[in-house]
Amino acid sequence: MAKRYWLMKSEPDAYSWDDLVAEGEGTWDGVRNHRAANNLRAMQVGDEAFFYHSNIGKEIVGIAAISKAGIADQTDPEGKWAAVKVKPVRKLKNPVTLKEIKADPNLSEMELIRLSRLSVAVVTPEEWDYIVARSGG
Repeated sequence: MAKRYWLMKSEPDAYSWDDLVAEGEGTWDGVRNHRAANNLRAMQVGDEAFFYHSNIGKEIVGIAAISKAGIADQTDPEGKWAAVKVKPVRKLKNPVTLKEIKADPNLSEMELIRLSRLSVAVVTPEEWDYIVARSGG
């Protein structure tokens, strides 16, 4: 199966890129939106995700890799919600802001824009490559 790409939002005052780097591996849990949870369920080990600081900053700051897929969300006592584990891959040389993404016609169809409340979104390979290039690698 081909590698897939994602965007995962986190409020940096709750869990930031630096927190993930310090931990070395983090659990992505607490998602209570069905579409976002389905995205978590679709993730496979080796997929990569943009780490997006929401609320404060509103920018893509790093790249994480899915290190463990298909796990139960330990914050859900009923066992209905999905979670994954992620490891940091690298910080982007230059963060890519939501303002820049919204202003770029090449990114106008991103789920980040179209489904702005979605906390775990699909990123197409074309969008991925474009944003990585735009960030300076």
